[in-house]
Amino acid sequence: MAAGAGALPTAAIVAAVSVSTVVFSYYLCSYWSTSGARYSTPCVSKKKKKQRGRSGLVDAIGNTPLIRINSLSDATGCEILGKCEFLNPGGSVKDRVAVKIIEEALESGKLTLGGVVTEGSAGSTAISLATVAPAFGCKCHVVIPDDAAIEKSQILEALGATVERVRPVSITHRDHYVNIARRRAVEANELAAKLRKLAKIEDEVLLNRIEGYGSDGQKQDSVLPYYGNGGFFADQFENLANFRAHYEGTGPEIWEQTAACGGGLDAFVAAAGTGGTLAGVSRFLQEKNPNIKCFLIDPPGSGLYNKVTRGVMYTKEEAEGKRLKNPFDTITEGIGINRLTQNFLMAKLDGAFRGTDEEAVEMSRFLLKNDGLFIGSSSAMNCVGAVRVAQSLGPGHTIVTILCDSGMRHLSKFCNAQYLSEHGLTPTSAGLEFLGITWAFWQRLEAWSNIFGH
Repeated sequence: MAAGAGALPTAAIVAAVSVSTVVFSYYLCSYWSTSGARYSTPCVSKKKKKQRGRSGLVDAIGNTPLIRINSLSDATGCEILGKCEFLNPGGSVKDRVAVKIIEEALESGKLTLGGVVTEGSAGSTAISLATVAPAFGCKCHVVIPDDAAIEKSQILEALGATVERVRPVSITHRDHYVNIARRRAVEANELAAKLRKLAKIEDEVLLNRIEGYGSDGQKQDSVLPYYGNGGFFADQFENLANFRAHYEGTGPEIWEQTAACGGGLDAFVAAAGTGGTLAGVSRFLQEKNPNIKCFLIDPPGSGLYNKVTRGVMYTKEEAEGKRLKNPFDTITEGIGINRLTQNFLMAKLDGAFRGTDEEAVEMSRFLLKNDGLFIGSSSAMNCVGAVRVAQSLGPGHTIVTILCDSGMRHLSKFCNAQYLSEHGLTPTSAGLEFLGITWAFWQRLEAWSNIFGH
């Protein structure tokens, strides 16, 4: 049989495929337009949307999109919205905090141009400080627990920060990573004072020897670099600039974005590490509308759930603030704590939910498969919280949570199949049954199949 006599020409095949694609897209769009999705496109503040451009890195931080998480919304009957903080230049919600802390420190004179910002961080705040500090003409020195994902310290070193990896201990221990970071700022200030006294020796470099850990996890001697302009301890846990970053930025954005999309807002939920995001957003939203419910989602090993729901941080066997060993046994990073920070005390909460490592892992894989969202451990826990709130309030409510960072910072642990298998956390769920949901979502998928004749 001659070519073309019994077979469609190539051009005809391409045309047929194109038409099929258009028809598929038409029916899919028609389905979504009638499914009640009020937030099928990102919500952006109208005032910010008019901006033609932004001046420098700092101006690019904030005003992140608020998106509808389609799979969770369909499965719960609520509008579950995620604030895409992973789209900030430094890759996380902590960019806002880094800017606010440095700005206020420079304005107050506690930090000078060319000075070093020190911080103890499980990763995200440190990365944000290392990203933002050069834009203000400053350096960054970070102390990080050595059980944090290794890629976080590698990112920090690539950004030019000085990194110390130390063993995780209780905050009451002098060598907790936060306490070491505080000492590094003091040492930098002492060095600056000595240099002022020795102004005639301009070319002499004074170095203080310290103990640290390399990014490969091996203990090694490291050197406090030349910090002749002094240091400032960012103190993200207690510095209320953290709270103000979200009270003045994230909270108002969420308020404007939900109003702009015409849906209003019924609830907000997030986990807490420093407590700044939860406190700043909850206080702002409840001042705007006291009917907005605000909730905590708390990971394993953290005492905040008990504090919110029962008024005590620990069980009766443990005295609050006296625990000396590392209390955490969770795969999540950057959330959960066993003390009350000044930032957390600013929160206005209506209740709390407890999340598990299994739920966080399952949620992350579910969202990747069904929404294309590649998120980190704290973001996954926040989405677990959003579903819990939806189940508590019932269908028809609008719920906002924070997508703190992406999975790119969690490749060695939370997103590593071998690591999860070693810790008994291999995901097995096909849907949201790990949260007790059986399946309006799959029913809709079946409806799609019926539309297209499969």
